Amino acid sequence: MNRAAQAAVLFLLGVVVLHTGAGDVSLRYVKEGLRPLLLASGAVLVTAALATAWYERTPPRGPDPAPRGPDPAPRGPDPAPRGPEPPLRESHPAPRVAWLLLLPVLALVLVAPPALGSHSALRTGTALQRPPAFAPLPPGEPVRLNLSDYAARAVYDHGRSLDGRRVRVTGFVALAPDGIPYLVRMTLNCCAADAQPVKIALTGRVPPVLEPDGWLDVTGTYTARRTEDPVNGAPVPYLKVAHARPAPAPRDPYDATWNN
Repeated sequence: MNRAAQAAVLFLLGVVVLHTGAGDVSLRYVKEGLRPLLLASGAVLVTAALATAWYERTPPRGPDPAPRGPDPAPRGPDPAPRGPEPPLRESHPAPRVAWLLLLPVLALVLVAPPALGSHSALRTGTALQRPPAFAPLPPGEPVRLNLSDYAARAVYDHGRSLDGRRVRVTGFVALAPDGIPYLVRMTLNCCAADAQPVKIALTGRVPPVLEPDGWLDVTGTYTARRTEDPVNGAPVPYLKVAHARPAPAPRDPYDATWNN
């Protein structure tokens, strides 16, 4: 890979990173709060590519001529002639492995991997964590909760703050091998590489046909029933479904409000 090819690959990679960070596609991979860093990384790559191309097109400067002074005193015979002076700018080709930089470009342009879904959720144990406190639920029926909030109140508060209230949660469907339908939301610390699922099991008026990875908007009530996650043995609470309907995938597929 010569220097011109290096500049082209860097420029293409930077443009793809900028395009990804400018739209909602970036939310499949990183938290929204990291979007400025993603855009800054793309800008650095584009700048490095333009600087590389400019450096390659700029002709090398020769050595400055020595100032002409008085003729020196006579010297002995000239020494043996020396070989040609080395060029001031040597072009060292990059290793062939540098072409692998095109792989993430092709992945984002041609494939555009989706957000993590049921395949990852069923192979990872639920990551429910106990919050320091439970704020009172706002008035109104049903009360909108994120899935992690409902699961934490059901497990660690034993449903006390949910008693007598109808709640509304949204998540995607994952069907366990034993037939239990889960409603899941993946949670992030920073990016999809550390994503972990939070699961709640569904009972009551569950739709007879459920499509894995399909999003559901579920209204229901707390039930003390629980099960264990078969992956890590952690508790998984149930939600008694009163009404469920398909929902569009949210703009941010991850529950980034957890573990902030």
